[in-house]
Amino acid sequence: MSQRNTGVTSQVVNAHACPVREVLDRVSGKWSVQILVAAAHGPIRFTELERSIDGISRRMLTLTLRNLERDGLVIRTVHPTVPPKVEYELTPVARELHETLQRLTDWAERNRTYIAESRAVYDMEHNPELVDA
Repeated sequence: MSQRNTGVTSQVVNAHACPVREVLDRVSGKWSVQILVAAAHGPIRFTELERSIDGISRRMLTLTLRNLERDGLVIRTVHPTVPPKVEYELTPVARELHETLQRLTDWAERNRTYIAESRAVYDMEHNPELVDA
């Protein structure tokens, strides 16, 4: 019987890919990327994050920060003041990730016109009724 029919190969690949997919899903999320970019220049307060990320709700910011902290990407520091001052900063692992995100952002900026033009050509060829709308 071939490996293809036993399912062994796909099980090994899926077992290895699952944790990678889980990490990529977490760090590539819309809010996670924006938080990681906003916190890249040093400690930042919750309200500063909230103001700098357009469209994020307090609840989503809280949940995303909690997940990033759980994943070891963000450090949450509570200063004993009244009211308490809470700051978030990137861990060394997250700073390394930020470098990668910055390269991806640079690539997207360099190629956004090309991608927009490619989409327009594709849409005209495959969905001309959408182009006229």
